[in-house]
Formats: sequence, C-alpha cells, structure tokens
Amino acid sequence: MATLASTRAFHVFHRHFQVVTPRFPRSLLEAPKPKRHPLHQPLPSLCPCVPPLTSSPKSLSITFSLPDGASSIKKKAMEISPVLKGTSIFLIFQCKGMNSTIKTNVGKLLADALRYYHFDSDSLVEEACGGESAAKSLKEQDEKGFRDSETEVLKQLSSMGRLVVCAGDGSVQSSTNLALLRHGISIWIDVPIEMVAKNMIEEGVQIPVTELSTAESYSETGDNQVFAQLAVVYEEMKGGYATADASVSLQKVASQLGYDDLDAVTTEDMAMEVLKEIQRLTRLKKMMEEAARPF
Repeated sequence: MATLASTRAFHVFHRHFQVVTPRFPRSLLEAPKPKRHPLHQPLPSLCPCVPPLTSSPKSLSITFSLPDGASSIKKKAMEISPVLKGTSIFLIFQCKGMNSTIKTNVGKLLADALRYYHFDSDSLVEEACGGESAAKSLKEQDEKGFRDSETEVLKQLSSMGRLVVCAGDGSVQSSTNLALLRHGISIWIDVPIEMVAKNMIEEGVQIPVTELSTAESYSETGDNQVFAQLAVVYEEMKGGYATADASVSLQKVASQLGYDDLDAVTTEDMAMEVLKEIQRLTRLKKMMEEAARPF
C-alpha cells in the first residue's frame, strides 16, 4: 500500500508538469535552478531514481496580477529576487493554523510578486490519494502509505526551483522531509494555538486520530477538548517547526502594526513579513561569505 501511494504521488506530479507555453519570459525559465539553498550544507541524493522535473506546470494559472496596495510587496520582491536566484520558498503552516483561503492567498501573493509558481503540497497529496476523503481514509488505515505520498510530493517539489510551496504538518514529521525542505528556504507561519482552535471549530475540522497520542485522555468537552488536543499535537511537532530557517509570527506582526485584533492582519501584511525574513537571511548569508574571504 505504501509503494502504491508513493507511486500515485509521483504520477500526479508528472501530470502537473506537462510541457506548455510559459506565460513569462523564457529567459526567466532558463535561469539556473538550485538544488538546495546556499545557506545549507550539501546533502546526499535522497532519491536518485526519481528524475528532476523542469517543465512548466500545465494545471496552474500564472497571472502575476497583484492586488491593490501590494506595490510595496512587488518592490520588496524585486529587491531580493536577484539574490534568491530562483531558490524555492517553503511556507510551513501548523495544524491548519490559517484557514485554507488565507493559506492559499499568502502563497499565491508571494508567488506572483516573485514570479514563481505556487503549489499546495497537501492538495497534491490528496490528489495522489484520489481525493480528500480517500486521503483521510488512507491516513487512518495506512499511515505509512500516506506519509510516503507526502515524502514523494516533497521530493518532486524540492527538485525544482522558482516555487512557493505551502506545506502542512507532514513536512516536519520525518527527518527525510526536513532534509528536503533544506533544498529551499523554509518559513514557519506561527499562529497562536487559540486562533488555530477557533478556526478548526468554525470550519468543522477535526484532528485525525493518528495524530493524537493514545496515552492522552481528555476530560474536557467541546471547544476545550479541541484546544487540549491541539496543544498535544503542537508539543509533538514544535521541534520540527523550529528547524525552519525563519518564522513569521502572526501575533508579532499584529503587534508591530498596532492591531488589537489578530484578524486585522491581512494577507499583504503576512506576505511582506515573509519577504523581510527572506531578505534578512540572504543578507546574513552575504555577511558570512564576506567574513570567510581571505585577506
């Protein structure tokens, strides 16, 4: 079952990357695509049997149309693009911490500003499994097969450049997946657990049984139980979140902008903060390179 799941993920990814006419200049597509971000040490080949995919995604619509008021985001993206040199960006979202609409909008806004492609790794995994309900069923009946699908999707994504990838908890649940994230720049989108629980309750999202510790028992009911269960999952995964190159805290962004309500933070606010973190990382890399130069 595990082999079948990973094979499906491989074929789904190939369907997304059939050759089509690109919507942006060919010179942009032909730029070198790094296999890893230069901040990290070289990694051994994790999957030599899977060839890298370099053609344009057929199923994606790239318009590069930024929303009103996003000119500052575009300007910031233009500043850091020459330094990025096509390095992919992995956005790690915790436990469905932001609803799917906001999650997608942040990723797409960054992709448009950087002239990158946008992917949601969880959506690709669901497609590989045959849909959302099939993915849920596989996760409950064959967790290893489901995790293999997640890893296969990440392998394919990490083999390419010029991508903004929205990744879920699965991206930090194994050493293999964490190593794959290091082929790009990873940013953890840190959302307060209280807000995560609120969103899950409003959207009717349940934490899969496979993600809960069987040793835990909960006396709470209703909303308190959701929060308690979520706190357990967060404790188990925070080590993986912490391995990201940088984090963007929703609470910190709201404080910096003078917002009393976290819901007041916009997609543009989060995207700008991500770009600032990426710029900080690239500047740090440059300083380290200059410090290492001989006199």
